[in-house]
Amino acid sequence: MRRLILLFLFVYPGVFFAQAGAQAFGPGSVWNPPGDFIAKAHAACEQSDPSGIGQCFINEMANAGAPVDAVAFTRALYDESDGQVGILLATEKAGPVDMARVLYPLRANDNYGLLLLNGDPSILDVDNLKKLDRAGLDQNSFFQAIKQKYPDTELWPGDRSGSQWPRAVAVPGGGEQIIVSYSLQNGCRACAHVGLARFAWNFDASGKFLGTKYVNTPPPPKITQPHHGPPVNPPPPQQ
Repeated sequence: MRRLILLFLFVYPGVFFAQAGAQAFGPGSVWNPPGDFIAKAHAACEQSDPSGIGQCFINEMANAGAPVDAVAFTRALYDESDGQVGILLATEKAGPVDMARVLYPLRANDNYGLLLLNGDPSILDVDNLKKLDRAGLDQNSFFQAIKQKYPDTELWPGDRSGSQWPRAVAVPGGGEQIIVSYSLQNGCRACAHVGLARFAWNFDASGKFLGTKYVNTPPPPKITQPHHGPPVNPPPPQQ
């Protein structure tokens, strides 16, 4: 038996070490940096080679007293994304996976993001629009009506700077859906806001990502203007 185990580890070493090296990110990975951190880190890193500014920022986190687990999260995100530097500000348990609010100090715009953590894969960015059920959106009659009125309408990430978490819905079998909202803008990120689109991020009971699904998003109810004139006499009762 021992020989079989050794043979397995020799032939498939990555399986064991990938599982052994898996890291769960939680409250211990949270760090709320002091108000002057970003300015000081920029000053310390502005002379760096542009290709190394991200690594410099991560090093400055440690120098500023960030917990070891917080630095480890930022390094993991940096390695698994396209070199994004993100600081974990808050987490929320949602079921098989966790939700996380992240600060991106090096972005010119949209400095806040929302990640789904500790599933499979371990880090998912809800604003990776390539993962969204675009076919479901394009086939929706409400979205088609918006496109007819505003032909340049496109899908953009939602505002992630607030304190409200997306809705998590348990599904049969122990899995879950996390319902995330996105913005519909007429032409560009700063153009007119013309609506919302919602997508469900689906996971099984083990936290494995199953894909996204467009969730029908009805238009907001029409607002009835209050009546400010003289009282209206009701009609006489029917005989």
